[in-house]
Amino acid sequence: MTEIRLELDEKKHGGFNLYEEGSKIGEMVISLATDRITVYHTGIEPVAEGKGYAKLLLEEMVKYSRENNLKVIALCPYVHAQFKRHPDTYADVWLKQE
Repeated sequence: MTEIRLELDEKKHGGFNLYEEGSKIGEMVISLATDRITVYHTGIEPVAEGKGYAKLLLEEMVKYSRENNLKVIALCPYVHAQFKRHPDTYADVWLKQE
Protein backbone atom coordinates (compact mmCIF):
# COMPACT_ATOMS: atom_id res chain seq x y z
CA MET A 1 0.00 0.00 0.00
CA THR A 2 1.26 3.45 -0.95
CA GLU A 3 1.13 6.17 1.72
CA ILE A 4 2.24 9.81 1.62
CA ARG A 5 2.99 11.55 4.90
CA LEU A 6 3.89 15.18 5.53
CA GLU A 7 6.77 15.07 8.00
CA LEU A 8 8.25 18.34 9.28
CA ASP A 9 10.74 19.36 11.95
CA GLU A 10 10.24 22.18 14.44
CA LYS A 11 11.38 24.75 11.83
CA LYS A 12 8.75 23.45 9.38
CA HIS A 13 11.37 21.91 7.10
CA GLY A 14 10.94 18.38 5.82
CA GLY A 15 8.77 16.96 3.15
CA PHE A 16 6.06 14.82 1.73
CA ASN A 17 7.44 11.31 2.11
CA LEU A 18 6.20 8.38 0.06
CA TYR A 19 6.11 4.94 1.64
CA GLU A 20 5.42 1.61 -0.01
CA GLU A 21 4.77 -1.26 2.43
CA GLY A 22 6.50 0.68 5.23
CA SER A 23 9.65 1.58 3.27
CA LYS A 24 10.36 5.14 2.20
CA ILE A 25 10.78 5.19 -1.58
CA GLY A 26 10.33 8.86 -2.41
CA GLU A 27 10.30 12.38 -1.09
CA MET A 28 9.42 15.93 -1.96
CA VAL A 29 11.62 18.23 0.11
CA ILE A 30 9.83 21.39 1.25
CA SER A 31 9.74 24.18 3.78
CA LEU A 32 6.60 25.89 5.03
CA ALA A 33 6.10 29.57 5.79
CA THR A 34 2.96 31.44 6.83
CA ASP A 35 1.61 31.86 3.31
CA ARG A 36 3.78 29.67 1.11
CA ILE A 37 5.42 26.35 0.56
CA THR A 38 8.84 26.15 -1.08
CA VAL A 39 9.60 22.92 -2.95
CA TYR A 40 13.31 22.16 -3.32
CA HIS A 41 13.59 18.63 -4.63
CA THR A 42 11.58 15.59 -5.64
CA GLY A 43 13.28 12.21 -5.62
CA ILE A 44 12.19 8.60 -6.09
CA GLU A 45 14.36 5.58 -5.32
CA PRO A 46 15.75 4.08 -8.57
CA VAL A 47 13.87 0.79 -8.09
CA ALA A 48 10.56 2.72 -7.98
CA GLU A 49 11.13 5.14 -10.86
CA GLY A 50 8.71 5.22 -13.77
CA LYS A 51 5.65 4.24 -11.72
CA GLY A 52 4.08 7.69 -11.36
CA TYR A 53 5.21 8.25 -7.78
CA ALA A 54 6.57 11.76 -8.42
CA LYS A 55 3.15 12.73 -9.77
CA LEU A 56 1.50 11.37 -6.61
CA LEU A 57 3.80 13.55 -4.50
CA LEU A 58 3.04 16.56 -6.69
CA GLU A 59 -0.71 15.98 -6.39
CA GLU A 60 -0.50 15.64 -2.60
CA MET A 61 1.59 18.82 -2.25
CA VAL A 62 -0.82 20.80 -4.47
CA LYS A 63 -3.83 19.46 -2.56
CA TYR A 64 -2.22 20.49 0.74
CA SER A 65 -1.39 23.93 -0.69
CA ARG A 66 -4.97 24.49 -1.81
CA GLU A 67 -6.46 23.29 1.47
CA ASN A 68 -4.19 25.65 3.43
CA ASN A 69 -4.31 28.64 1.03
CA LEU A 70 -0.58 28.47 0.34
CA LYS A 71 1.32 29.62 -2.73
CA VAL A 72 4.05 27.34 -4.10
CA ILE A 73 7.59 28.45 -4.90
CA ALA A 74 8.75 25.76 -7.32
CA LEU A 75 12.54 25.57 -7.01
CA CYS A 76 12.42 21.83 -7.71
CA PRO A 77 13.05 21.20 -11.45
CA TYR A 78 10.31 18.54 -11.63
CA VAL A 79 7.64 20.69 -9.98
CA HIS A 80 8.66 23.75 -12.00
CA ALA A 81 8.46 21.74 -15.24
CA GLN A 82 4.99 20.44 -14.36
CA PHE A 83 3.77 23.93 -13.45
CA LYS A 84 5.13 25.32 -16.76
CA ARG A 85 3.66 22.42 -18.74
CA HIS A 86 0.20 22.80 -17.14
CA PRO A 87 -0.09 26.48 -16.12
CA ASP A 88 -3.90 26.51 -16.00
CA THR A 89 -3.98 23.53 -13.64
CA TYR A 90 -1.62 25.14 -11.14
CA ALA A 91 -2.30 28.88 -11.65
CA ASP A 92 -4.08 29.18 -8.30
CA VAL A 93 -1.09 27.92 -6.29
CA TRP A 94 1.98 28.82 -8.38
CA LEU A 95 3.93 31.80 -7.07
CA LYS A 96 6.08 32.57 -10.11
CA GLN A 97 9.57 33.85 -9.40
CA GLU A 98 10.88 36.63 -11.62
